[in-house]
Amino acid sequence: MSHFPVITSTLSETHLSLFLQDKYNLDINTTCRLIKTGINHVYLVTDQTQKYVFRVYSLQWRTELEISEEIRLLNLLKEQQLAVSYPIADTQAQYIQMLNAPEGIRFGVMFSYAPGEKTFNFSPELHFKIGEMMARFHQLTQGLHLKRVTYTPEKLLSDSLQHFFGFLPENTPEVVFIRQTQQYLHKQLEKVDTSQIRQGVVHLDIWFDNLNILNERDITIFDFDFCGNGWQCLDIGYYIMQIHSTEANENEYKLKAESFLKGYESVTPLSNEERRILPMLGECIYLFYLGVQCQRFNNWSNTFINEVYLKRFINLRIKRWFDYNNLG
Repeated sequence: MSHFPVITSTLSETHLSLFLQDKYNLDINTTCRLIKTGINHVYLVTDQTQKYVFRVYSLQWRTELEISEEIRLLNLLKEQQLAVSYPIADTQAQYIQMLNAPEGIRFGVMFSYAPGEKTFNFSPELHFKIGEMMARFHQLTQGLHLKRVTYTPEKLLSDSLQHFFGFLPENTPEVVFIRQTQQYLHKQLEKVDTSQIRQGVVHLDIWFDNLNILNERDITIFDFDFCGNGWQCLDIGYYIMQIHSTEANENEYKLKAESFLKGYESVTPLSNEERRILPMLGECIYLFYLGVQCQRFNNWSNTFINEVYLKRFINLRIKRWFDYNNLG
């Protein structure tokens, strides 16, 4: 009896461990444990006392070229001594593995393990350090072009959101708000003085879930899966909006956001135009990720992407930020 076709699968920890032992010449007692599913699957690989992270990309999520460009970026940042989780080559000096999963060929990459742990709330001092790190990342990659997506207003506000429309009835207040916000932001971004905006590589997803912190001091950035090209202040706007989403107290939010910006500007200044558009850019990226979540519906399930979740996400994240900044 032939196997029924599948659209997504979870690779066996046991068999993946054997595969990695062979490819990377790891100890026979090496273990492999699934720690995260979603668009990509992430496995913790433990070889005696050494740890690694192996990412398995979903089918047709990233091309081999896009992954190669992510690897090129990470190796550049590692060479410049920026604390990032970097790719590990196998015994044949290859970074990208090809895995013949039931749904088709999936790619996999081994990364260094980021020491420390995720922290939901950072001190102002840590926000300052993260600002410094982001600014250094932007300095190192200003003017650099990756053979990956360029995050234009069209890409952020139109291409992605087309996957959202249809998940909720068209006449719901949330859909009406999203359509109005989409139109407003398009008009506003057309007016931006791009001569005052630094262009280069962006991470697009720097927030607490993609940072590990050791001893309340040492920070490592990881998960560059959404890296691409664009206005570098996109990263800043998104990060500030993330602080707002995790801080219930407005004074705490202002203190920590200002500390982050001071850290950033201790390395490189922001132009007045970049500062002006930060609230709009955070909103743009949240709209982009709203579309991504709906686009990759099959990687989660309807227990996550359902009407209740979408309405909460729109009202408590996107609309709350819109209203707080008096946009529109």
